[in-house]
Amino acid sequence: MASKHEVKRFRANLSDELHSAALYETLAKVERDTARKEIYSDLAKSEREHAQVWADKLSANGIRPRAAAPAVKTRLMKMLVRIFGADFVLPTLAAAEHADRNKYQGQPDAGRMSADEQHHAAVVQALAGGAGDPQMSQGARIAAAESWHKGVSSGNDLRAAVLGANDGLVSNFCLIMGVAGAGTGNKAILLTGLAGLIAGACSMALGEWLSVTNARELASTQIAKEADELETSPQAEEHELALIYRAKGLEAGEAKRVASQMMRDKDKALDTLTREELGLDPAELGGNPWSAAGVSFCLFSVGAIFPTMPFLWSHGVSAIVQCIVLSALALASIGVFTSLFNGRSALFSSFRQVIIGLLAAGFTFGVGHALGVSIS
Repeated sequence: MASKHEVKRFRANLSDELHSAALYETLAKVERDTARKEIYSDLAKSEREHAQVWADKLSANGIRPRAAAPAVKTRLMKMLVRIFGADFVLPTLAAAEHADRNKYQGQPDAGRMSADEQHHAAVVQALAGGAGDPQMSQGARIAAAESWHKGVSSGNDLRAAVLGANDGLVSNFCLIMGVAGAGTGNKAILLTGLAGLIAGACSMALGEWLSVTNARELASTQIAKEADELETSPQAEEHELALIYRAKGLEAGEAKRVASQMMRDKDKALDTLTREELGLDPAELGGNPWSAAGVSFCLFSVGAIFPTMPFLWSHGVSAIVQCIVLSALALASIGVFTSLFNGRSALFSSFRQVIIGLLAAGFTFGVGHALGVSIS
C-alpha cells in the first residue's frame, strides 16, 4: 500500500494532468488552423493518458479517483481561451509548461512521463512564439520559438492586463482610504477617487506611450546605422557575422564561409545582425505606442473604478465599508488571475492579494487619520 505522502502525490499529479488535458481540449475546439488543432488534440490525449496512470495507482490502493469539478484556474483559463482565443493565453501556458517540464524527475514511478512533459513544454513554447506560422522565414521561426519567454519576464497580454488592473485598484483604494481616514466628506472622497482614476490612468498611458515610442525610435536608429554600415563597410560587417557564428560554436573556416554566404543577401545579413548583435526583433520593435497607451489607460481605469463606486450611491461609514468589501472582492479576483502565471493555488494567491491590499489601505487610512487630526 502507498503511504499518505504517495497518495497525496498521486492526487496532485492527477489533478495537474486533468487540468492540462482540459485546456488542450479547449484549445483544440477553438483553433481553426488544422495543424495546430491536431497538435492540441495530441497533447490533450497524452495528458489524459498520464492522468489515467495516476488514477490507476489510486485505484490500486483502494482509493476511487473523485470526479471533481474542474479547478477554478482550469475554468478561468478555458473561459479566457473561448473569449480571447489561443494566442492570448499561450504565453502563460508556455510558462507553466516550462516550469513543470521537470516535475516528474525524482518520481521513479513516472516512467516516460518526464520526457513527455519536456516535449510538451518545447511544443507549446514553439506555438507561443509563432513558430508554427507557415508564412514566417526559417530565421524568424527560430527566433520566435526562442523568444517566447519574453512575455513571462516582461508581461504577456494576460499578465500585463492583470497587473495593470491591480495598479489601478490598489493605488486608488489606498488613496480613497487615506482621504477617508482624514475625515473628509463624501463628495470630497468621491472627487478624490475620480481624480485619482483619471490622473493615474493618464499617467500610465503617457508612461507606456513614451516607453514604447522611445524603444521604437532607438531600435529604428540602431537598425538604420547597421544598414548603413552594411553598405559602407561590408567587410567589417562580414567579419562581425563570422565572429557571431564562431561564438555559436562554428570553426573559424566554417564561420567565415557562412558569413560570406550570408552577405550575398543584405536583407538576411541585416536581420541576423539586428537579432544577434543588437538583440532586437525587426518585426516588433516594441509594439504600437498608441495601442499600448490605450490598453494601459483602460486597464488602470477598470481597477481604479471598484473602490470609487460605493461613493456614488452611499455615504459615510456605509460607503467606506462597501468600498473595503468591493475592493477586497476585486483583489481576490486579481489573485485568482495571478495564480495562472505564478504557479500557486488560486486560494493562496487570492488570500495573499487581499491581505496585502488591505494592509496597504489600512496604513494609508491611519496616516490620513493622523494627518487629519494634526491639521484640525
